Amino acid sequence: MQEVSNYTQELIDRISPIVEKLFKTNSLYLVKLKRGEMIEMLVELFGQFTPEEIRAIKDDDLTKRIDSILVLDAISGTLNDLTPEQIKMFDEAVEGR
Repeated sequence: MQEVSNYTQELIDRISPIVEKLFKTNSLYLVKLKRGEMIEMLVELFGQFTPEEIRAIKDDDLTKRIDSILVLDAISGTLNDLTPEQIKMFDEAVEGR
């Protein structure tokens, strides 16, 4: 059991600074996401990999992966905030009308 908590702490120690940096450079994250919840979700997500697999990922690659996940999470709720008129405009723009 101790090994699991050590690995979780290792993930937190590696992921937290990346999330902090990304939040500082992207105002969308500050507005749309809760930093603590994102770190928790990412630790759970990356916890599915073995420690060796995670350690093999370079920091810049891990940052890109985390950034992609945060972008998806931030944008996924955005359409829910639109009015029916805005949704119609969005649909028309996507369809190229």
